[in-house]
Amino acid sequence: QVQLQESGGGSVQSGGSLKLSCAASGYIYRNYCMGWFRQAPGKEREGVAAIRSDGSTSYTDSVKGRFTISQDNGKNTLSLQMNSLKPEDTAMYYCAADWQCGLRCTYARSCFNYWGQGTQVTVSS
Repeated sequence: QVQLQESGGGSVQSGGSLKLSCAASGYIYRNYCMGWFRQAPGKEREGVAAIRSDGSTSYTDSVKGRFTISQDNGKNTLSLQMNSLKPEDTAMYYCAADWQCGLRCTYARSCFNYWGQGTQVTVSS
């Protein structure tokens, strides 16, 4: 079983920055993948970024060049550095983990079965 806990959300003005963190505990198999998702009110949950066990990353087009996903394996911590934030980035952000997709993992929901509770990000114009 894997437990995930997000932190770091908050309110910021357009153009500002926030860093989200996700603490992972429990047994994580090799070839794992971790990701960030977000869900705005009335919208589907969408993938934002993913990082695979070899360190390679994937980003959805809307955040490329602004967001950076990273991990600290020694601390079992996943991070999402968000810069140049826009009002349309406002959403609940979720951390996710699994190993079923292995090195083919992307930020597709089908690759993840373990989810955190979420942390709110609000960007005002």
